[in-house]
Amino acid sequence: MNVVDSSGWIEFFQAGANGPIFKPVIEDRAHLLVPTISLFEVHRVLSRKLPSELVTACLDAMRLGTVLDLSERRAIVAAETAARHKLALADAAMYSMALEHGASLWTQDAGYQGLPSVRYFAKA
Repeated sequence: MNVVDSSGWIEFFQAGANGPIFKPVIEDRAHLLVPTISLFEVHRVLSRKLPSELVTACLDAMRLGTVLDLSERRAIVAAETAARHKLALADAAMYSMALEHGASLWTQDAGYQGLPSVRYFAKA
């Protein structure tokens, strides 16, 4: 299983230099988990740059994976993960959901670098 964090989705949707790294993971929808917080972050960034219909199409593509809600239990685990690894709320939520499912977290966010189960790629 795989989780692509928001930086990976944005890089893919904007056809950035690292987009090809995330493409096969994103296209493997049977193994793709999408935390709802990723939908929020991707919408927030892309809506500043793209027309609303393109933003909607991007979010629809994300929804082709299995969407994971931030439940009460997951929020508590994310808070503990944030404290343990000094992560912000969204980062801790995505990382803890990846760990919950034994998934790899694919990212360009340096804050995850060196954590177990993380596939980190420096921004090009």
